[in-house]
Amino acid sequence: MTQLNTRSGILLDVRAACEADEAALAAFFDRVTDEDRRFRFLAAAEHVSHDQLSPLIHADHYQSESFLAFDKANGLLVGSALLACDKAMDTGEVAVSIRSDYKGKGVGWALLDFLGREAQARNLRQVIAIESRDNHAAIELEREKGFTPEPFDGEPGLVILSKTFR
Repeated sequence: MTQLNTRSGILLDVRAACEADEAALAAFFDRVTDEDRRFRFLAAAEHVSHDQLSPLIHADHYQSESFLAFDKANGLLVGSALLACDKAMDTGEVAVSIRSDYKGKGVGWALLDFLGREAQARNLRQVIAIESRDNHAAIELEREKGFTPEPFDGEPGLVILSKTFR
């Protein structure tokens, strides 16, 4: 387990997700805004399905890893963060979701920094985030964290943001 501090002083316990976390993750995504759920899964749905949760609870713990962030003060699951690497271990895609009542408290910042450190520990050259052009908050956060936006070829509604490490 890793501990992270947010800029607002929340102490997070972060650990890898496992199969036993499926129900907790489903309940967590019910506490994420409809818009944020749509942005994370690039599909509109009232609830996250078993098929959508499966990659988050069955990671191989190196090429792909799904992390859960818990508020140490109360044990609530407040964030989900994913790092999924290509087969060459050159590029990793990152995705972060925050429980709606914890948005704006630095949880996303802390998890994005954490994913960057995890990517560097795996010796990745870069990380990318694929975002809906409508997801202004995530795009701005990633730009503030050093990501560079580029058009997504063939998908005018999406943008790729990338950050290079070496």
